[in-house]
Amino acid sequence: MDLTNIGDLVARQSYGRDVTFRVEALERNRAIIKGTEFRLLADAPVYDLVPVKGDALTGRAKEARIKAEQGLQRLHEERKSLEEQNRAMLGIERAVLPSDISAQSYFEVPGKVLHLDGDPLYLKKSMDLYEKLRVPAQGHYVNEKSMPDVLYRLLPSVRPDIVVITGHDGVLKNRVHNDLYSLSSYKNSRSFVEAIQVARQYERNFDSLTIVAGACQSHFEALLQAGANFASSPGRILIHALDPVYIAAKAAFTSVRGTIHITDVLKHTISGIQGVGGIETRGSYRIGLPKFQDLTQLNVVPSVM
Repeated sequence: MDLTNIGDLVARQSYGRDVTFRVEALERNRAIIKGTEFRLLADAPVYDLVPVKGDALTGRAKEARIKAEQGLQRLHEERKSLEEQNRAMLGIERAVLPSDISAQSYFEVPGKVLHLDGDPLYLKKSMDLYEKLRVPAQGHYVNEKSMPDVLYRLLPSVRPDIVVITGHDGVLKNRVHNDLYSLSSYKNSRSFVEAIQVARQYERNFDSLTIVAGACQSHFEALLQAGANFASSPGRILIHALDPVYIAAKAAFTSVRGTIHITDVLKHTISGIQGVGGIETRGSYRIGLPKFQDLTQLNVVPSVM
């Protein structure tokens, strides 16, 4: 590639142009590049980069975009199914409910998400998706190494049902020992583990606080052993930037009466069983009665002076 500029979309020739990146920085003859679809931060020699025109995606990135759209569609379909189940349940219970309660009159309380992300661009994408899915979420851009301290401060004030701890990670090229069991072989897995431990000290019940943790190639086993409900990456593969969001959204809209089944989670992720895994966990979604009224239209007779 003759001319490379910050912000250009590129792919790596030596990797078969499998992933689309955006150039983040240039340092002499090397470029710092960030995956557009995958949570991957890498460096590459400038001569190895080839341009990607327009918004076109290459190889695995194109496939991931298609899977992401399919996953979003499934979530919307499940949301409609959940609404139908709620109406049907209230319809069945009509005999024991007051006559002015209809099957349409409930309100929803989905689980609340606290999302810490080590990448500002992926955080923005995540927050946009939470908004589309109507998941109440608070997001913070936090360097991975600072996540334990920030989480310690935020948990008591935010009081979330679901915590997402993600950003950048990866198996180090120049690790001393070729040992995937060691946390020292990973860029940020140790920080994720420490953040999970902080969250579990705050709430030990796995059904009261659902923790989704990890990024590309994270130490899956260590994250689960630290107390995560769901984590990446069993096969030490790249995960899609929005995989943690899909899992959190599934948890937020699964009833407290039901369990988030692992197979259902995998259906909503782009990376599949080699990218994410976890344990059975109760959902965080509740319904209530009656539905909130429009107070501007309510005719109320004052009762106090």
